[in-house]
Amino acid sequence: MPQIRKLFAGMEYPPRRVLLRAFKQERELELWAGASSGALKVVRTYPICASSGTPGEKTRAGDGQVPEGFYEISGFNPASNFLLSLRVSYPNARDRILHHTGGDIFVHGDCVTIGCIPIEDGPIQELYIIASDARAAGARLPVHIFPGRDWARLLERATRGQRAFWENLREGHDFFEQRRQAPTISIDSRGRYRFAIE
Repeated sequence: MPQIRKLFAGMEYPPRRVLLRAFKQERELELWAGASSGALKVVRTYPICASSGTPGEKTRAGDGQVPEGFYEISGFNPASNFLLSLRVSYPNARDRILHHTGGDIFVHGDCVTIGCIPIEDGPIQELYIIASDARAAGARLPVHIFPGRDWARLLERATRGQRAFWENLREGHDFFEQRRQAPTISIDSRGRYRFAIE
C-alpha cells in the first residue's frame, strides 16, 4: 500500500521493532516503530472508535473490561468477523498469577466491542499489513495498554488496589517515555511488572 510507504518515509520498512500503546480514556492507539537499534518513532495514532468498561484492569471473563498491562500481538486473523484482527496475549503471566480469566482480546476493525480495541476498517487494514510485515522481518509486537495519559488524576481517584497496579503501569510507561525504547518486561512472583533495557 503506497500510504504505508509514505508513513515510513525516511525509516526502514518493514520495521525491525514495533510497539503499540493504547490509552483507554483518550481512546487512542499509537503505532511506534524503528530499526533494530536506537529510539522508536511514533508513526501514527489511530482513534479507538468504540469502547466498553471503565478504567481498571480486566479480571474475569465477561466483565466487559479492556485489559491493562503489557502484552504482545500473539496471532493474526484474516477471516475475523470484524474485518481483520490482531490477538492480544491476554491473559499474560501476571494475569495467570492473579487468576484473571477470559480471553479473545483483539485489536480489530468494525467499531464495535466488548473488551477489545477496535479501530476503523481502513486503519485496521493498514495496521494489519504493517504488523504482518514486521513479524515476517523478525520483530516482536508488544502492546502496552494503559488506563489513560493523566496519571496524576487517575492515581488521585484510584482505589488502594488500583493505585498500586497503576503505579506499576506508570513505571513501564515512564521507562519508555524516557528512552523511546520498549523495555524487556518480567513479572515477579507477586505479579508485579519489572522493566529493563533490551
